[in-house]
Amino acid sequence: MNHEVIEKNMGLMVVLVIAVISLGGLAEIVPLMFQDTVTEPIEGMKPLTALQLEGRDIYIREGCVGCHSQMIRPLRAETERYGHYSVAGESAYDHPFLWGSKRTGPDLARVGKRYSDDWHRTHLINPRSVVPESNMPGFPWLAENTLDGEDTAAKMRALRSVGVPYEDADIEGAQQAVAGKTEIEAVIAYLQQLGTHLKARR
Repeated sequence: MNHEVIEKNMGLMVVLVIAVISLGGLAEIVPLMFQDTVTEPIEGMKPLTALQLEGRDIYIREGCVGCHSQMIRPLRAETERYGHYSVAGESAYDHPFLWGSKRTGPDLARVGKRYSDDWHRTHLINPRSVVPESNMPGFPWLAENTLDGEDTAAKMRALRSVGVPYEDADIEGAQQAVAGKTEIEAVIAYLQQLGTHLKARR
């Protein structure tokens, strides 16, 4: 086809540009959908416990993902600061993914077990008491709000329908595992497991 015809016909050019971008995108994305390294969880990985799952939902609700990425890129500056780069198998059970790209605060992909529960509690309530230069807001209400676990089992059943391997026993005991816990306990439980599956494998 003559280039002049395409360049003078804006509608045709838009259609052809969309077609080229779509085909290029498919050529990049579709093969990844069939690679085990992308779709299979890493060895020894387990789904989040009921308390960790509630903590993840609170983490999303409070907007933590807006300031903290959970994806370490394979660049020397990042791996030296945060640890091993993120691999797809670590997030195989995440719905939705929380990799993110915004880093107002540090990346949290490897924060699990790096600090004590007490440190996290203090940091979440008043960040500047442990990191004076922090611009993170405090979340003191998390220590006051209590979970009832009424929806936890339903969340786990929904996740099981998309491939997260929750057992019947996990679902049946979900409410009991969560009821009476504070939201801050749930968030800490979630943070303390981040990145630990890959550490355990290595």
